Amino acid sequence: MKQNAYDQDIFFEKYSQMERSVKGLEGAGEWHALKKMLPDFTGKRVLDLGCGFGWHCRYAAEHGAKEVIGLDPSQKMLERAAKCNAAPVIRYIQTMMEEYTYPKQAFDIVISSLALHYVESFDEICQKVAGTLTRGGIFVFSVEHPVFTAQGPQQWLYDPDGRICCWPVDRYFDEGEREAIFLGEPIRKYHRTLTTYWNGLVQNGLTVTDIVEPEPPSEMLSIPGMADELRRPMMLLISACKMQEI
Repeated sequence: MKQNAYDQDIFFEKYSQMERSVKGLEGAGEWHALKKMLPDFTGKRVLDLGCGFGWHCRYAAEHGAKEVIGLDPSQKMLERAAKCNAAPVIRYIQTMMEEYTYPKQAFDIVISSLALHYVESFDEICQKVAGTLTRGGIFVFSVEHPVFTAQGPQQWLYDPDGRICCWPVDRYFDEGEREAIFLGEPIRKYHRTLTTYWNGLVQNGLTVTDIVEPEPPSEMLSIPGMADELRRPMMLLISACKMQEI
């Protein structure tokens, strides 16, 4: 199995101290918007791609899902998920989402939170999701916004006095691998345009039903650095529906 940064001790410790890691969904700046896009989980079978600590799996279970499967390649993340966000209907599987065997028409809802920008082929994932969803099934996901991923390092530019000047956007149409700096550590991500996200869905039989560029809620603006998130979009949220069998 491929390894990833989240199983590195230093990186994992830093990630564990983030607001969203400590407080769960309520500590995530995009949650107020993503929550509104989620469908009714009652009696549904749910697949979470890149489930991390399992917060979304737990939310689905607490809101009536009859089966929840969370996929993640990180052993450390899944150990924390099993400890903090376990439920009888939840099953965690250590695997890359690209390597999982997606059963045909097995899930009513597929969700993914900030994981798809680690995947090289979005089109491949869309094919797999479309095949595993039932008719009328919903795919809801969040990714880092193309404006955020384009330039690569994901760092503000500063003026000579040390104040934030602007966010650089460069190589926007040059899709592919980027080396970003996240929590002070180098990490590989993949940049793709908004067009690629949209076409990846519709060309695989999924109809886009909502798209949101969330702003952090007002009650979180006092968190250091959060107010600067109003200067450019950091995240992109999309929901899509499988209208017919493919």
